[in-house]
Amino acid sequence: MRFSWRLGQNAGVIALAAALLATAVAEGLYRSNVATRIEYLYTDMWHRLAGPRTAPRHTALVMLDDPTLNERPDEPLAFWTPHFARAVATLREVGVKVIAIDFIFSGSPERWIEKLGLLGREASRNYDQPFRAQINRGGVLLAAFKVGAGDTVDDFVLPSPDYLLALPDLDLAGHVGLANLPSDADGAVRRFSLIEAPGEFAQKQGMPYLAFGALAASVATGQDRQSGVWQFGGRALGPERAIPIAFAGPPGSFKAMSFRKLLAPNAASDPAVRALAGKVVVIGAGYASMNDLHPTPYSTSIGGANILMAGPEIQANVIETLLAGQFIDEAPAAARLLVFAAVLGALAYLGLRLSALRSVILVVLAMQLSALVAYLLFKQSLLFPLAHLQAGMLVVLICLSLLRLTREERERKRIGQMFGRYVSPQVVTTLLASSELPELGGQSRQISVLFSDIRNFTTYSEKLSAREVVELLNTYFERACAVLLAEGATIDKFIGDAIMAEFGAPLEQPDHARHALRAAVALRGVALEFRAWVEQRFADRGLPEFDIGIGVHSGEAVIGNIGSSARMEYTAIGDTVNIASRLEGQTKETGAHILASRDTVLAFGPGLNTGLLHRLTVKGRAAPVEAYEIVTIVE
Repeated sequence: MRFSWRLGQNAGVIALAAALLATAVAEGLYRSNVATRIEYLYTDMWHRLAGPRTAPRHTALVMLDDPTLNERPDEPLAFWTPHFARAVATLREVGVKVIAIDFIFSGSPERWIEKLGLLGREASRNYDQPFRAQINRGGVLLAAFKVGAGDTVDDFVLPSPDYLLALPDLDLAGHVGLANLPSDADGAVRRFSLIEAPGEFAQKQGMPYLAFGALAASVATGQDRQSGVWQFGGRALGPERAIPIAFAGPPGSFKAMSFRKLLAPNAASDPAVRALAGKVVVIGAGYASMNDLHPTPYSTSIGGANILMAGPEIQANVIETLLAGQFIDEAPAAARLLVFAAVLGALAYLGLRLSALRSVILVVLAMQLSALVAYLLFKQSLLFPLAHLQAGMLVVLICLSLLRLTREERERKRIGQMFGRYVSPQVVTTLLASSELPELGGQSRQISVLFSDIRNFTTYSEKLSAREVVELLNTYFERACAVLLAEGATIDKFIGDAIMAEFGAPLEQPDHARHALRAAVALRGVALEFRAWVEQRFADRGLPEFDIGIGVHSGEAVIGNIGSSARMEYTAIGDTVNIASRLEGQTKETGAHILASRDTVLAFGPGLNTGLLHRLTVKGRAAPVEAYEIVTIVE
């Protein structure tokens, strides 16, 4: 629906109000985390679109995979500690910085051997000795798990005491990290904390409290685990908040080395193994029957393939995030609010000046553009709350829609009040039901204009009192307007005893000339009937016989609200109006009761009985105007 707003100086105020409301809603949703899951859809989509983002430089991944297990099918995994010792020795030989074993060695093979009496007493004491020796040399981190709140010993699943006793200086918290992978509300792992057991119990009792990845990164950089603040990538990080994981890419972005490479003869001379020098190496499980698989941003977004990521690879991503200092930051609060206010304010301001459909298109385009910008920001490791911004855009659109509804209702009421004085109730009803309201400013249109004047009105004014003159006019105008409105006329104005009416405005009438002449003939009939009323009402007053003259012309005129800021009226102006008025005046000279221009007669078409054709000189025009006397209409 096309709608003329006429906002003027109020546009800025209305836009500001809508923008403030939308900004408040967007920020409120952000702070209350109501729309967080929708935000996840976007951030997950950005991860999927970006694909592999960086090549890991500080962290490597070694997986105990099916090919490795297939080489030793008869050895239970619980008895693989000698192989772990051999792998760790190989990694030390090539100069690996830190070895983080993402296994929870909750049972000891030696205890099983002793319990089952499988070997001699001496063997049961020495089976794990190589692995314990590697642990004792340092540089090897073990994994534990927090299963409760972390307030009691029972809330922790720890490595076997045999391995804990082998830790350097018996420093449990310095060599054992909590391998928990906290998930968001939708179950996906997207962020990590430096401290996984924040309560006082773990630290006072010497239990593990640092997250597995955070412990590995702090050991690799030589930072004191007890400092409470760690420096990574030039930033001071504390335990206060969760940190987004800067994933290197989808699952498999860490090109995992098979564990069997570390067990091969002369493994330290293998170029692939030697390439691990100076890195933090995460050793984890990657065989088919493991259950250490988790949803990540690459498996939860729209169109995702539900690809899960192994826990050790997530730990490697955490460590790489810290060591590389490639953090994904959320937009600062001040910048977020500024963008909310600026974008939503611009949308509101522009939307006020557009139609409803174009406003919707504008908001849709703004949503798409903001999505593109948010993705480009993500490529620069900056997260902007797109879902919340788009929620604000929808609020702006709703505000504009409600404003349009109320403004349109007021406009329709104003139009109804305005045109109700000029046109019939049926025309007003049709006008307001139209899908396109009239523009109340000036517009050019083809119309027919009718002027009617009472003959000898000066004599009536002289012989009747003022009250009687008003009575006569009101009674006549009541009857005259009825027939005019019946033909769809717009009663423009009463000029003393004259009537000015238009046909074809404000609603278009393709056959406006036909309606105008039918109204003129009907108006002539009203005058003849009213003659009897005058003779009866004012008998013996010596009044002349009541009669009228009518002039009609068809052509182009300017229609609209014309006047000043203090007073305006809906009227028609132009040469067409002037000619119709002059033709009405010429009825006295020609003796015709109705004079219609040739243009009107031609536009009327067949079915019209005309009298003489007059070539009239009209004031203000050099060329004469051809006009016919109208006698009757043959329907």
